[in-house]
Amino acid sequence: MASSSATTLKPAISAAGLSKSYGDKVVLDGIDLRIPEGSIFALLGPNGAGKTTTVNILSTLIPADAGQAHVAGHDVAREGDAVRAAIGVTGQFSAVDNLLTAEENLLLMADLNHLPRREGRRRTADLLGRFDLTESARKPVVTFSGGMRRKLDLAMTLVGDPRIIFLDEPTTGLDPRSRRIMWEIIRSLVADGVTIFLTTQYLEEADQLADRIAVLDHGKLVAEGTAEELKRRIPGGHIRLRFADVSTLESAAALFGSVTSDRDELTLNIPSDGGVPALRSVLDVLDGASIEAEALTVHTPDLDDVFLTLTGHPRSGDDAPAQKESIR
Repeated sequence: MASSSATTLKPAISAAGLSKSYGDKVVLDGIDLRIPEGSIFALLGPNGAGKTTTVNILSTLIPADAGQAHVAGHDVAREGDAVRAAIGVTGQFSAVDNLLTAEENLLLMADLNHLPRREGRRRTADLLGRFDLTESARKPVVTFSGGMRRKLDLAMTLVGDPRIIFLDEPTTGLDPRSRRIMWEIIRSLVADGVTIFLTTQYLEEADQLADRIAVLDHGKLVAEGTAEELKRRIPGGHIRLRFADVSTLESAAALFGSVTSDRDELTLNIPSDGGVPALRSVLDVLDGASIEAEALTVHTPDLDDVFLTLTGHPRSGDDAPAQKESIR
């Protein structure tokens, strides 16, 4: 994961009041973004939340109805050519040509990027090596596995040497091994200073990769923060203590208010956000009563809990109000 100090850098991508509707359907409802250079930003949300629409607007594929957006310092609406020169886009579905070889696909992209012939061949060779595709360079893409296609798709995005890359669900359909290979490639790009805007439905992916995560639901950003910040805002975290016997368990339980205990397992669950102050407080209470726990573990909600808690609620005006969480 890129350094959290990236939040102090100037934004590679920024947006204010970004909105988009199709007829009566509001797809984006005034979202604000600020994504620092050299970081990974993940946008999460259920199907239809507006993730791909956001990518399409920021990459100049479609116009916004309202709001402003800047990518690589250029206004998306007024400086589309400059934006496109600075970015690469890997969509949900591979854009490779199955009838061409991997090498031919990359050379085609070099031509489309108006690279000199020698530079195009050099960059093609470099990318084939970087993505471990050299041995398959002259095989038709139709023979490739899903993971190889996805690697080639991303390699094609890099032919133009973009400093900002939009990855729209880049590992959809990949097996766990191929997904982790893609994660390593993404990390290496960020280590080279590239900014990644990632949309994904794999919550582990966002947890593993992203410096900051935003949750989009019904076209609105309902939460934003680091993975740990988001998890701490969701109820369900607790500190679990295990004791040597029932007597010690009951003595410990009497020291705390809202707890649950399991006499068979000799465990006590104390609600907690998982932070160090809360942990220290629990240990201080036990020390003050001269009670010793045999084991202690901290359990915090994961991004699945965050996703389920913050998304899927009816819109305002429907049967129930949408839940909103703002984490800055």
